[in-house]
Amino acid sequence: MTLIQAAMTDGCSLNAACNETDISLRTYRRWLSKGEITVDKRPDAIRAEPSNKLSEEERQTILHTCNEPEYANLPPSQIVPILLDEGIYHASESSYYRVLKAASQLHHRGRSQAPKNGGKPTSYTACKANELWSWDITYLASTVKGQFYYLYLFEDIFSRKVVGYEVYEQECGERAGNLLQRCMLREQCLNTPLVLHSDNGAPMKAQTMKAKMEELGVLPSYSRPRVSDDNPYSEALFRTLKYRPEWPSSGFISLEAARDWVQTFVDWYNNKHRHSKINFVTPAQRHRGEDKVILASRKLVLEKAKKTNPLRWSREVRNCQPAGPVSLNPEKESINSEQKNVA
Repeated sequence: MTLIQAAMTDGCSLNAACNETDISLRTYRRWLSKGEITVDKRPDAIRAEPSNKLSEEERQTILHTCNEPEYANLPPSQIVPILLDEGIYHASESSYYRVLKAASQLHHRGRSQAPKNGGKPTSYTACKANELWSWDITYLASTVKGQFYYLYLFEDIFSRKVVGYEVYEQECGERAGNLLQRCMLREQCLNTPLVLHSDNGAPMKAQTMKAKMEELGVLPSYSRPRVSDDNPYSEALFRTLKYRPEWPSSGFISLEAARDWVQTFVDWYNNKHRHSKINFVTPAQRHRGEDKVILASRKLVLEKAKKTNPLRWSREVRNCQPAGPVSLNPEKESINSEQKNVA
């Protein structure tokens, strides 16, 4: 651009000068705005490094943190909240992902398939703990081919907490009913409205189970026939259980071994696992109503980090609001009506 303007000052025509430099007239006019040369927007242009770019030392700190044994099996979406709870902030989740990708360490881990977008379920809405539960039974393979143990598991949909579980050698509606009663006694929610959702399996619809639910004042809810995603919370929990690194893929050697393993898993899931759908607090914390204080403290850490280096943030700090009500399998009509009301 400078050479073309110098040539024009010396009497050369614009067309000839552009031909000499292999630049079209259209490009010249686009680069010249109101008599001034604009910033070079070409992809291969040499640009100054942004002021908020991570330093090499910061990038190495992130890589070192992600490769520590404590965090080696966790994604950045789990690592960042855990560090925030300890009062530590290195960078945002997106920065963690970029650094890991640049170091060729951003790969899907585990034996499960890469996650896919799925539909959202519900027909009941829970605004607090012990309003809406989901339960199901899953197989636990033994070391003997063809022999299985059966995990009965009850989950609070609002908090994602496992409120009760047992491992037996058979599927039985009577045992499920007795377990439900023990769960309600433990959670102190007898004589309070409670919806219990399940699929259409034989133990779920057994007369003994239905009689116990009627005795306890529990309202039953069942999946629609031939619909695979109508009991998603229990299925998601079972998926988490069976894809843990400690899962014995060769099977359990005994009923006691299966019970011990499930007990360890439930303790981890309820008290250590930061659940993504409840804004990365543990199910036990949300069940006790502690998530508001924890998330408020987390926000203070972020605000302090933003104040220290405001150039790192082009927007507000990450969302630290507690997760709202949770719904189970909403109907399409209700979804459309809600959207119209919002509009």
